[in-house]
Amino acid sequence: MDFSQRMGLVPALKVAQVNSIDSTLQIALWNVITQCFLARFVPADKFNSDWLDRSNFQSFASNLYSDFYKVPVDTLPLRWSDLKKTIRDSYFEMEWHRLYTFLEFLVTTNLRGTGQMLAEEFNEVLEKENSAFRFVSGLLAPIISSEEIEEVEKAISASDQYAGARIHIQTSLGLLVNRENPDYRNSIKESISAVESLAKKLVGDEKATLGQALKELEKKHYLHSSLKTAFSALYGYTSDTNGIRHSLMDNESQLTKADARFMLICCSAFINFAIDSVED
Repeated sequence: MDFSQRMGLVPALKVAQVNSIDSTLQIALWNVITQCFLARFVPADKFNSDWLDRSNFQSFASNLYSDFYKVPVDTLPLRWSDLKKTIRDSYFEMEWHRLYTFLEFLVTTNLRGTGQMLAEEFNEVLEKENSAFRFVSGLLAPIISSEEIEEVEKAISASDQYAGARIHIQTSLGLLVNRENPDYRNSIKESISAVESLAKKLVGDEKATLGQALKELEKKHYLHSSLKTAFSALYGYTSDTNGIRHSLMDNESQLTKADARFMLICCSAFINFAIDSVED
């Protein structure tokens, strides 16, 4: 992390890539296209192995130019190597949303039955690189909203007065999105610890519990009883003998990225709500 990130002045990590695609994700998706799609080219004549005409990609090339690039098909190159270069050059110049449109085009074209395989390969990359989209029935669909991401990023940018909660949320996020070794168990624990840290700060007592903080919010800041009940129930789930804290070691394999993401977003939303309520 750079200085701004270490000081908590800017988020060190993103919950998910929503309105952008970083270079790591872009390259990983291109590698799938290269290895699982373009590598399937078969020429009509083995003595003219670079000839596009009558190859198994000829109809795809025509559809690509007419339906995706929206250019005259009579500008198609004669050689496969030239077409590949055109595809590659345009791919790395695309805006993030256009790139995703291109992936959908490849999947829905389903050249020689490759659609499902491509969708599965793309999904593996999208999950590993923490994209906010996945292929569902041949189309890319969001798996996390911008509003949810905003809640986490807002909690991470909390003022120094709530530095404890901020650090726990940032740590939770780092454990969740770690590409090499995600740790969902400890990500959940850090999310819970963020709420506890805030609770202590709200009531000015290092031994305070979330329950005590909720009572304080209800009494002084008009916390709705339904919200109090909801957060009390969530905290109870993570704290009782059957909850996450006491059974993680036995059930660690059952925890998923979805579990950790839910807890991170939910705890972030509560932190932001509580801070806003206190500061209003």
